Amino acid sequence: MDRFNAMRVFTRIVELGGFAKAADSLQMPRASVTILIKQLEVHLGVQLLQRTTRQVSPTLDGAAYYQRCVRLLADLEETEAVFSTQRQNPRGTLSINMPSGIGRLIVIPALPTFTARYPQIELEIGLNDRPVDLIREGVDCVLRGGLALDESLVARPLAQMDQLTLASPEYLQRMGVPHAIDDLARHQMVEYVSSASGKRYGLEFQIGSEVRPINLPKRVAVNSSDGYFAACEAGYGLIQAPYYHARRQLAQGSLVEVLPGVAVPTMALSALYPPHRQLSQRVRVFVDWLVALCARPGTGLYRG
Repeated sequence: MDRFNAMRVFTRIVELGGFAKAADSLQMPRASVTILIKQLEVHLGVQLLQRTTRQVSPTLDGAAYYQRCVRLLADLEETEAVFSTQRQNPRGTLSINMPSGIGRLIVIPALPTFTARYPQIELEIGLNDRPVDLIREGVDCVLRGGLALDESLVARPLAQMDQLTLASPEYLQRMGVPHAIDDLARHQMVEYVSSASGKRYGLEFQIGSEVRPINLPKRVAVNSSDGYFAACEAGYGLIQAPYYHARRQLAQGSLVEVLPGVAVPTMALSALYPPHRQLSQRVRVFVDWLVALCARPGTGLYRG
């Protein structure tokens, strides 16, 4: 029995919650996965997994063994990278997840520079705003705007994105153009609901060193950035969003900036990954590339 391969299979079963999913993820026959786990349990002399008709979950011994396996496999990957060409030429699959707007408008257009530099890394990219369980779903790294909610993850700051207040021309024609914050009393907003936390977001303005929240009446609330923009373009009220996501609409005239003289707080953009992945050379080179990308002029993250 290849014990390291057995550990790899075991960790994937725990993370994905099933033998079939682990086999598909590792591109192995399902029978081979079952045999490896049986051999591993016999070798260790303990039951690692509880199997029911609907779910596979680790036993108490299995949970403890999983934590050790994760650390050992990460250490093995880093050790091999130190003494092989993988340090300069990392290889393998890198699974990442990011909001669709950041992916479409910032990261994917710039990806050819990354893939040309690291041709042996295969990228699997998920584009959505939903919460992602990195361990269970086998995701190596996520990009998220705003504050990191999961303190168990390592957060690498990438940028402080400029934001602005927006409305559709049709809405402003109907409701009037506000020239000061006090004018917002007769306006309405589109509410953004975080799919990760359920938190509801109104408007915020930076007044000196203070952030002033303003909640206006609403008729529509959405939980995705694309829906947020669509509701604004449809005339349902004011929104606040990162500049990069609004550039196309501003150029086309489907949205216009409101209260340009009143600052909106910046939004943090971070790369998040599990602690055991911080030694992965694939994750490391990708996050380093993201840091350089976000510092590059012209990305749209900054207005200047």
